[in-house]
Amino acid sequence: MSVNSNNSENLIDIFIDELWLEKGLSKNTLSAYRHDIHSFSLWYKGSSLLEVQRVDLLDYLSLRLKEGYSSRSTARSLSSLRAFYSHITVKYNLKENPTARVDSPKLGRSLPKTLSEEDVIKLINSPDVDDNIGLRDKAMLELIYACGLRVSELISLDILNLNLRQGVIRVIGKGEKERLVPMGEEALFWVQKYIEECRPYLLKNDNKVSELFLSKRGKSMTRQTFWYRIKEYAIKSDINKDLSPHTLRHAFATHLINHGADLRTVQLLLGHSSLSTTQIYTEVARHRMKELHNDHHPRG
Repeated sequence: MSVNSNNSENLIDIFIDELWLEKGLSKNTLSAYRHDIHSFSLWYKGSSLLEVQRVDLLDYLSLRLKEGYSSRSTARSLSSLRAFYSHITVKYNLKENPTARVDSPKLGRSLPKTLSEEDVIKLINSPDVDDNIGLRDKAMLELIYACGLRVSELISLDILNLNLRQGVIRVIGKGEKERLVPMGEEALFWVQKYIEECRPYLLKNDNKVSELFLSKRGKSMTRQTFWYRIKEYAIKSDINKDLSPHTLRHAFATHLINHGADLRTVQLLLGHSSLSTTQIYTEVARHRMKELHNDHHPRG
């Protein structure tokens, strides 16, 4: 073993280079690996990372949690260190991999990002409905929120799957599972207005396109286009959140539960195959109620 191999930075450089050669990982991923291992190296006071023991890693991870780093962040750090030590244990014939008997921190179930009812109204009201594209966007926002659709379900929605008389849509979800979802009066009004006033203009005389919502070029919408439109409307309506189309699906479920809907109904509307997937929204609602209580109750 050369003298240089004992140098911590040299060990990290060699590992990152070989990781790139073996797996072709992106620059961002390699940078994250480097950051995690380098942070540990700065904390560790020994002469070489080759001399690290299990107790050193336990002390480091424990300190991170005490200093306020999340369990998720600490678990990621340990994952980087596992990869590093799996590599150098073999390369430098170490007696033991110090990460072998170190358990990852338990991760709490992360709550999906959602919006208040007030923010949803601001967002949905932000498109300019006097403009064809604005009217299309208004109809899309109303429908995705009213029906709790996935963005893929929204952009692939066929005009033949709308029943405007009954106010329901037939949704083809994951695994080609079908469900019927009521639209609600507001969504029904704006979708009907879009179909009558805007869609013929966007079609550009191409009656072969069956998707309900169309791009400026008269083709089917893409996920990316709708994502960018939502970002623009979030800025316009001064909603300082990292929004995505899925945020409105989460808001749909959370607001239903806030207003007394039972889990089984929400499960059917969302198209979840398991009720346990839907139960996360009761946690979102409970978390939001605690926040409101703490913010507004005189003895919160």
